[in-house]
Amino acid sequence: MSADITSLQKETRKFKPSAAFAKQAHIQSPAEYQKLYRESIHSPRSFWPRMAKELAWFKPWKRLHEWEEPFAKWFIGGQLNVSYNCLDRHLTGSRRNKAAIVWEGEPAGPGKPGEERVLTYTDLHREVCLFANVLKRNGIVKGDRIIIYMPLVPEAAIAMLACARIGATHSVVFGGFSAQALIDRIHDCGAKMVITADGGYRRGSVIPLKKNVDEALKQCAGVKRVIVLRRANNDIHIEEGRDVWWHRELEYVTADCPAEHLDSEHPLYILYTSGSTGKPKGVLHTTAGYLLGAYLTTKYVFDLKEEDTFWCTADIGWVTGHSYTVYGALANGATTVLYEGAPNWPEPDRFWRIIDKYKVTIFYTAPTAIRAFMRWGDDWVTKHDLSSLRLLGSVGEPINPEAWMWYYNVIGKKRCPIVDTWWQTETGSILITTLPGAMSTKPGSAGLPFFGVDPVVVNKEGKELPANVGGYLIIRKPWPSIMRTIYGDPERFKRQYFSEIPHVYFTGDGCRRDKDGYFWIVGRIDDVLNVAGHRIGTAEVESAIVSHPKVAEAAVVGRPDSLKGQALVAFVTPKQGTVVTPELKEELRSHIGVQIGSIAKPDDIRFTDALPKTRSGKIMRRLLKEIAAGGDVKGDTTTLEDLNVLAKLRADED
Repeated sequence: MSADITSLQKETRKFKPSAAFAKQAHIQSPAEYQKLYRESIHSPRSFWPRMAKELAWFKPWKRLHEWEEPFAKWFIGGQLNVSYNCLDRHLTGSRRNKAAIVWEGEPAGPGKPGEERVLTYTDLHREVCLFANVLKRNGIVKGDRIIIYMPLVPEAAIAMLACARIGATHSVVFGGFSAQALIDRIHDCGAKMVITADGGYRRGSVIPLKKNVDEALKQCAGVKRVIVLRRANNDIHIEEGRDVWWHRELEYVTADCPAEHLDSEHPLYILYTSGSTGKPKGVLHTTAGYLLGAYLTTKYVFDLKEEDTFWCTADIGWVTGHSYTVYGALANGATTVLYEGAPNWPEPDRFWRIIDKYKVTIFYTAPTAIRAFMRWGDDWVTKHDLSSLRLLGSVGEPINPEAWMWYYNVIGKKRCPIVDTWWQTETGSILITTLPGAMSTKPGSAGLPFFGVDPVVVNKEGKELPANVGGYLIIRKPWPSIMRTIYGDPERFKRQYFSEIPHVYFTGDGCRRDKDGYFWIVGRIDDVLNVAGHRIGTAEVESAIVSHPKVAEAAVVGRPDSLKGQALVAFVTPKQGTVVTPELKEELRSHIGVQIGSIAKPDDIRFTDALPKTRSGKIMRRLLKEIAAGGDVKGDTTTLEDLNVLAKLRADED
């Protein structure tokens, strides 16, 4: 790490929750939030036991927490079960016949609905118990690791909950990943079983999931069983003695499967996350602390009510899907929506059709998706009735103010609070946000810390910085849902998260904190550039570019420069109908100068129809850096959504 970060973004707009929203909220005022927050920081031994008692425990804990840096334990000696908390405890009252999962499959064409399924809590409990017994019938015992590699269908959530029920540790691999990604993860966690499907649908095509599994298992002798869901009815190979059909296995078991009593620190799941380079990291989350984090943040951040229909658009292959599509939503007894397809297949209004159809009340999606919606135009939105919405959320990366305002005005019709949430795979649950009934929101700011979270902006020596000075975001003490380690590599865990600045959790993000205490995430430290002695976060420059009325999306990277150290290169996707001219480049440069200052003007602006993105929608800036520097693209491209985008960028470079 080098010098502190120069934060250039200027944003002064502020939006208070309406009196009507605040009146019905779980937390209704800044004073109420501050009282609870202070208790969570200064009196954790009264705060956390009170919160944890909202969960169902088989055996009470003996000690609240233990911290042997960098390893945390919470609710030591307690026993519970995540599947029980998500299902069984809802079956004694009116929730037993409430919709737990509302699922819509990918539609076959324009104007056509996808398949529909609704599982009540009673239905879901039965399906999970049946499949948990299938796992046991196929040799799985407590502590075994299982890979789940499936399309976004209800059975994916059923598989997760079945693993949790019997104490098997699951590792979900996103269905868009390649055979090589499977190999790496199977070897790293020592999986005995893979749960998959014959195929999955994506934009009208079938993704050959089982074929990818077959290819991977040529190098993974440790996998003894593959359970295959029939989904796409594509031709597949069944390996005798190894592969079994999901539906046939159900014929041999009953729905009687009591939940295992598991230790608070029993491993719930391993989820792999990779940086720009290097071996994927197996982030390990355990049972009690993780569940409490997911449960509480779902309840308070989304102000969840009994009648809500909650839709987190993330695939369960990502941590957002784990925490808010599955575990957080179901632990609260909510109705959670799953959609198998893409937001623009077969037309760019799929999300709005679903909100209208199922009367979704809470909608949680990514800034990347929001910017795509902006580019496709308001007409796709206005043809649908979105009046059921009462709360909007943003997740995955900093949201630029221009996208925030569009989201607020066009989707929320100026009446829905927006909760912009900052957290990571490693944190397990949301750490910084606005509580929608208690706090004003600021476009582009993540907000204030959640209960028990003690974040600070510091310089490279670890000294806390004053308001509006950019630095490094660290967290001073462990919280219940913090990752426990990197699976099989505790030294890497210590080195990566607790050595940059000693004795604190290093988030890897640049940040500033304003005079009101609100946090503004500048972006990953890796994406902070040294331009003529200034440390500039690319997220702020991207935000300024996207605020121009002719721009849909932008990504800013650095390239080596003999004079400045690094020069800014902007890859810009114009809005549909925009004519790209040399004058537009200068117009954008001038606009950036006005928005944040001449130091942030890019040396080069390149226009492109699309940016290279992962299948989860994140821009692969690493590839853009290699293109900007004029070199070959050498990094892994297996997670790219569309390889043609990269090919076109290379051709434009040539």
